[in-house]
Amino acid sequence: MSDTDVEVDARGLLCPLPILRLARAFRRMPAGSVVRLLATDPAAVPDVEAFCREKGHLLLAADREGEVLRFRVRKV
Repeated sequence: MSDTDVEVDARGLLCPLPILRLARAFRRMPAGSVVRLLATDPAAVPDVEAFCREKGHLLLAADREGEVLRFRVRKV
């Protein structure tokens, strides 16, 4: 995570809360900002993809470490 990234910890939360937390973080941030979202709900994978597609944000990375899903999303 770089100095300019913001981390949103949505581990343990179920759909739609991880996306709502991501959207809330983006409201406070300028375009070009990057959020790192941590989630454990498997539904977060299609939810983040759909959120980015619908809002025009850029999904920079998505991976899994154990049960934790990690996403890096750039606000456009």
